[in-house]
Amino acid sequence: MAGEIRITKKQPRRGDDGHKVISVRMRDETIERLDELSGRTNCSRNELINILLERALDIVKIEE
Repeated sequence: MAGEIRITKKQPRRGDDGHKVISVRMRDETIERLDELSGRTNCSRNELINILLERALDIVKIEE
């Protein structure tokens, strides 16, 4: 009998990297504004959406 069995660790599957893919409906005007900002900042639309959402979550106030 051989001494050991070696198994190579697999790379994480898509979605196992701490990110999830979601679908969001947005007004055309909002997408146009994101695209304009994307062009001015050299950031992708996805990157901008993540930045803006993270900041918004930090400052949101809930009214009773």
